[in-house]
Amino acid sequence: MTYGTSLPGVRNLLPLSAGAEPSERADAARNRQLLLDAAQQLVREQGADGLTMDALAKRAGVGKGTVFRRFGNRSGLMRALLDHSEQKFQAAFMFGPPPLGPGAAPQDRLIAFGRARLLDIEVEGELHRAAEIGEGVDRYAGAPYGLLKAHVSMLLRVAGTRGEIPLLADGLLAVLAAPLVMHQRHVLGYTREQIGDNWEAFVRRIVE
Repeated sequence: MTYGTSLPGVRNLLPLSAGAEPSERADAARNRQLLLDAAQQLVREQGADGLTMDALAKRAGVGKGTVFRRFGNRSGLMRALLDHSEQKFQAAFMFGPPPLGPGAAPQDRLIAFGRARLLDIEVEGELHRAAEIGEGVDRYAGAPYGLLKAHVSMLLRVAGTRGEIPLLADGLLAVLAAPLVMHQRHVLGYTREQIGDNWEAFVRRIVE
């Protein structure tokens, strides 16, 4: 049993209320979400290199120790940020407002899907460089990629697209691969808008 103390010098004798532990867990989850939202803002404003433990602590208004306790190190922070970004993106295209979410034409949803995906590419691309991911991991067999492919495949089918849908979905998602997009942006000098326009052109050619 867990005990709390209400008076200085009094040993732990008073049991906490039954709802205290769930409340603490909820507060911890909410604080973690706030930290990750702040981290995502930093990356979008300053790029992935601007995301440091110090910068995040300052942006979130917490002590640096709090950030380290939550994520361990920068690699842990980047992994958590990718997971956070993926969950927000998935919720947006599955349940959010159109055109990304339900309610718009499938072609418009596909175009919105790519443009929204590009907003988070720098975070995902940085993960490949900063986070400690073991070699040989097959991202194409994992659940995150599988969900994206299933969503794109569904929109292609609803649009009546001709061809081998799984292959077409893989081909479209390859245009949004984080390493490629980062190369296009930081080496070739294309803007996010130009890459988004290229995505839209691909979609319109495939979905007639």
